[in-house]
Amino acid sequence: MGSHSALQILKGARDEGMRNLVICKKGMERVYKTYPVADEIITVDSWDEWEGLEKELMKRKAIIIPHGSFVSYLGPERVKKMKAMYYGTKEILEWESDRDMERQWLLKSGLLLPKVFERPEDIDRPVIIKFHGAGGGFGYFVVKSAEQFYEVKNRKYPDENDFVIQEYIVGAPLYIHYFYSPITRELEIMSMDKRYESNADSIGRIRAEDQLAANIHTSYTIVGNIPVVVRESLLPQLFTMGQQVVKVSKRLPRAGKGLFGPFCLEAIITRKLEIYVFEISARIVAGTNPFIEGSPYTALKYDVPMSTGRRIARDIKQAIEKGRLKEILG
Repeated sequence: MGSHSALQILKGARDEGMRNLVICKKGMERVYKTYPVADEIITVDSWDEWEGLEKELMKRKAIIIPHGSFVSYLGPERVKKMKAMYYGTKEILEWESDRDMERQWLLKSGLLLPKVFERPEDIDRPVIIKFHGAGGGFGYFVVKSAEQFYEVKNRKYPDENDFVIQEYIVGAPLYIHYFYSPITRELEIMSMDKRYESNADSIGRIRAEDQLAANIHTSYTIVGNIPVVVRESLLPQLFTMGQQVVKVSKRLPRAGKGLFGPFCLEAIITRKLEIYVFEISARIVAGTNPFIEGSPYTALKYDVPMSTGRRIARDIKQAIEKGRLKEILG
């Protein structure tokens, strides 16, 4: 699907010698014509045309590569019902999209998580309010009391009632991009990033008194991604965290084959080097886009530029060559 990380996925397939195609809404095709990494471009007026498109993909024996926009635009239910070949585990999307199930999964994996408050009246420290399905962080806000919560919520988001109240951990954000292959049975750290957020990343340029005078409220709308390399001593812990998440996913009820392919743990590292995980994305994330030519971590492992998009293509290629394609299809 022409959005999110499609350019990287398309180039990755081409780098591995595999044919590809991209489906995009009219108006987006210019991107894929300007950056000529697609062998074929199909345009649609609406994603409601998906049923007919899927039949065409099945006829061509195409393999769908899911990303954040793919799941968001089509919805988990439509994805679950797909009959076309699909890279990854569809069932894991339910665990990723349900905040309670996601928290249960991460806790079972032994990860450190921020406290979650059931009611606004329980707020006794700074918290971040996250609306379910908030696109790219839009609508998140920070408060430290029930009074502040109701003041912001009723004024700016009166109709939004599906949210989580999560302890706000002060530290450095870190998004760790992993890859687990059922073919090699190896967990890899592909790259890491931090998000470039508006206006959270620009508000610090304004004096506190000017912020107050201008009545500026912090927002966390994502506009881009910035590469990060962590101190080397943290890597063993990051590998263990990823390994535990994969291991536990195989034991979760109604989770199919468990988690494999690309995924991301979204974390905060405190001044005491405690690593709090607040979310998991069970698919390729946009934070991998700065690494189309690979990252410092993949440069240590591979003798060619290895993006996450190319790693997906290589996993599929190896599965086909070994007669194990079914193992990587959901």
